[in-house]
Amino acid sequence: MNKPLRRIAIFCGLLVLALLIRDNWLQYVRADELNTHKYNRRVQIERYAHERGNIIVEGKPITGSVLTEDTDFKYKRTYLDGLMWAPVTGYASQAYDANQIEKLEDGILSGNDDRLFFDRTMALFTGDKKKGGNVVTTLKRKAQRAAFEGLGDKKGAVAAIDPRTGAILALASTPSYDPSTFAGYSAKDEKAWVELEKDKDKPKLNRALRETYPPGSTFKVVTAAAALEHGIVTDIDAPTDTPEPYKIPLSTKNMVNHAGGCENASLNRAMEVSCNSVFAKLGDEVTRDKMVETAEKFGFNNPEIDTPVRASASVYDKNMDRGGNALSSIGQFNTAATPLQMAMVTAAIANDGKLMKPYMIDRLEAPNLDELSRTEPEEMSRPLSEKNAQLLQQMMEKVVGTGTGTKAQIEGATVGGKTGTAQHGVGNSKRPYAWFIAYAKTDNGSPVAVAVVVEDSAGTARDDISGGGLAAPIAKKVMQAVLDSKE
Repeated sequence: MNKPLRRIAIFCGLLVLALLIRDNWLQYVRADELNTHKYNRRVQIERYAHERGNIIVEGKPITGSVLTEDTDFKYKRTYLDGLMWAPVTGYASQAYDANQIEKLEDGILSGNDDRLFFDRTMALFTGDKKKGGNVVTTLKRKAQRAAFEGLGDKKGAVAAIDPRTGAILALASTPSYDPSTFAGYSAKDEKAWVELEKDKDKPKLNRALRETYPPGSTFKVVTAAAALEHGIVTDIDAPTDTPEPYKIPLSTKNMVNHAGGCENASLNRAMEVSCNSVFAKLGDEVTRDKMVETAEKFGFNNPEIDTPVRASASVYDKNMDRGGNALSSIGQFNTAATPLQMAMVTAAIANDGKLMKPYMIDRLEAPNLDELSRTEPEEMSRPLSEKNAQLLQQMMEKVVGTGTGTKAQIEGATVGGKTGTAQHGVGNSKRPYAWFIAYAKTDNGSPVAVAVVVEDSAGTARDDISGGGLAAPIAKKVMQAVLDSKE
């Protein structure tokens, strides 16, 4: 072979080699990236080329699939009671992708998960249509409906947990949205999406998991736990030597109490009537670092709480001064919590000090209903001892029995709770948030812990906004629904 031909052959060989390298790079190294790329429309078309698996609540689907006349998308997602279940399911849209469970478990629901390889292979031989698997949740229908209807036209959220396992029983957020309205690819779907995006009330925001609020006086149970765990309080009925007025550390301002009889009140009495001064003083005595330690055992400052939908991190400031710590100890200043977080706090107390990891997927199923995986309850931490948890239960049960939470009383059950009215805005100028956390127990244990926040209630005068008045009745309905389902 002459020299020019040899050079051409080598050059052509290099081109072929480069092509092979590039081809393998795209097929193997960048395959996942390209498959999930937002501009890869083939992924969306494949997702809706067959019936999607369902999200299941207590044996019945709350989702479905329907045939369309679209040339690209054969099936469209449908939702049963979409407004009520949207905080659980999320959405799956031909035009706007998916989120929450619909996104996180897309492999199972679409039938493309590697664990369904055998099912897909068998379908090739049997001629069966490809179909997605199912996601079976831990949710309870009656509890979810009680939460959703209890919130009604109020802006707020509810999270309910089984303290014994961490299973999420209800997860409601209002105002909500119906994922069916933009599940397709039409102009009508686009209009619905645009309207939701512009809505100042943010109906697509999952307030139970993704919004943080000042928890107000509900946080006092965390401060009480810290005071007990670190030996600041050894007798819940002993005087706390709290002056009236109590001056905030490093400040000329006095702590305002909205209850009487707080001077030198015991921890038990302070919890019952919600004395700000007592808990601010206790938080200062515990010290910031030990308050942070206790709060973090309950889940604060943890950015990786997955249900599997990731919750926003609740916050207890690690760097504030003494004055900030005193204010944070009553759930104000920089303290912020999701409703899920406060339900976790309540669940740990109800479960004698053991905090279970929250989850809302019980198991994943193949199209033939074979079990692919199951979530096993998992201990997350021990924020407080069994003895101290039971002391907190005693105090919280007094709150509901004779204190600020009497509207949460349930006949035939023992209820412990804590009210909260959280100020916010510059100079506390905005309407306060109404909080209530509670658990209910019977002779068979504590099957439910709940947190309710009412962010805004149309038509309610500012002076009438309170955790005991607005949030406690909602919590009662949710707990009653769970207790009724156990009978």
